[in-house]
Amino acid sequence: MRLEGKSAIVTGAASGFGRGIAEAFASEGANVLIADLNEDGANEVAGEIGERAIARSCDVTCADDLTMAVGAANEAFGSVDIVVNNAGFSHRNQPMLEVGEADYDRVFDVNVKSIYRMAQAVIALMREAGGGSIINIGSTAGLRPRPGLAWYNASKAAVNLVSKSMAVELADDNIRVNCIAPVIGATGLLETFMGAPDTPELRAKFAATIPLGRFSTPRDIANAAIYLASDEADFITGVVLEVDGGRCI
Repeated sequence: MRLEGKSAIVTGAASGFGRGIAEAFASEGANVLIADLNEDGANEVAGEIGERAIARSCDVTCADDLTMAVGAANEAFGSVDIVVNNAGFSHRNQPMLEVGEADYDRVFDVNVKSIYRMAQAVIALMREAGGGSIINIGSTAGLRPRPGLAWYNASKAAVNLVSKSMAVELADDNIRVNCIAPVIGATGLLETFMGAPDTPELRAKFAATIPLGRFSTPRDIANAAIYLASDEADFITGVVLEVDGGRCI
């Protein structure tokens, strides 16, 4: 198994891409802490995974929650080798001037500042252990932005770039930092991204902008995350891996 003996924290892991990543990590031999604001959902995922998983209620906008999640994973598993910063939030697809300041602040707090908070919580531990792997979930929105999502696009551009910055700064510590940039997927944020009720016709309109003709799936993102977290990628750092069916071409 590709992640045998490793331990991971995945934020936003009660559903969507995060759940797919957590399940795939466990299937590859990793121990996984399921961190999510939705405690019931986190417990459900951990229960389905079984003995390789534990759940933790975690608000990524709260530094104490992240510190406790890191501590819980380290206590339960003996190490934190991998962190996936997956938790995300978006304002509704709408004209940029109509997005309220509270939504703007939450977009950047959840999508960007959470990575700062997690770094504060976990990097010292990884340094002490001699290395680690951090994977940030960015977006094609930060590379090829869609109209109506201006502030979300900007937050994901920040995630894409901070991943490269972290990779350069942490290379001497053998901490690899990479980013996955998914194209739109059928997750809980789908209607928010589309800006209208989910219909087959609207899905077809968005899918038509993707050369391979479909949305991304949790398994697509999980496959990329497994590779980046594994020893197969031990010379890979600072990449923004587009998992997008050709959207960014």
